[in-house]
Amino acid sequence: MKFTLMILLFSIAFQASAQERFALYKDAIPNAIHTDTAKFNRNIPEIFVYKPSEAVDKHMGILIIPGGGYSHIAMDHEGHDVAKELIKAGFTAFVLKYRLPSPNIMVDKSIGPIQDAQRAMQFIRNDFPALTKVGVIGFSAGGHLASTLLTKSDQAFIANPTNLSLAPDFAGLIYPVISMTDSITHKGSRTNLLGENPSFEKKAEFSAENHVTANLCPVFFVHAKDDKAVPIENSYVMIAALDQAHVKNELLTYEEGGHGFGMINKTSSVAWLSHFIDWINHL
Repeated sequence: MKFTLMILLFSIAFQASAQERFALYKDAIPNAIHTDTAKFNRNIPEIFVYKPSEAVDKHMGILIIPGGGYSHIAMDHEGHDVAKELIKAGFTAFVLKYRLPSPNIMVDKSIGPIQDAQRAMQFIRNDFPALTKVGVIGFSAGGHLASTLLTKSDQAFIANPTNLSLAPDFAGLIYPVISMTDSITHKGSRTNLLGENPSFEKKAEFSAENHVTANLCPVFFVHAKDDKAVPIENSYVMIAALDQAHVKNELLTYEEGGHGFGMINKTSSVAWLSHFIDWINHL
């Protein structure tokens, strides 16, 4: 009897943490070139799906976009680890491995990541129609990509013949890169996405605070005040734009913690992910 119970518990735990892995594109990858085959093969975009147990299923999905300065992707502590916690709370979680911008594998490297983020939303809405809401959570440069997804949802960078909504229903931006302006941007992320010396117009185009409208979904921010890599002013400028457009938002700040702490800021007992989940539940 005890052995049978252990097997049952193991089965439930496995079901709640098991993941499925899918190629993001079924056919040709848009905006792709193959001048660097090895780099292209390393950058094939994928999506990892984590499903909650039926007992806790909220029928809501969250697309997770890890950071990494557009030079690498922090798939574990800003991706898979987050998904494993979200399914415990009843969310279906989707971890995005997006293409890192490179002129060696893309015609236009500035739009490669947003193409993959939009395709991820399209994949979720098309293949998981039972989900009543689909949100996004992005970390650092993944937060920049998430904010671009929010503000450019009306501009399709991929084929969308059935006009599925590419806009999230809610968003979490965790120590996000928001602006491409010189004074507050994360220069590594900007260089990797836009090049060494982007024009004023290009910087403005990819500064999310410039493209906020009243149609945007509610946004939850997390940022440490002592973040030296991505200054908290990135969150502040986005919040100011959201406030002006009367878009619901909330900011959770830490006095310390720096940058890149993932789910756990070791300087504080405040668990931001719990606050984020509670915030979603009260939308």
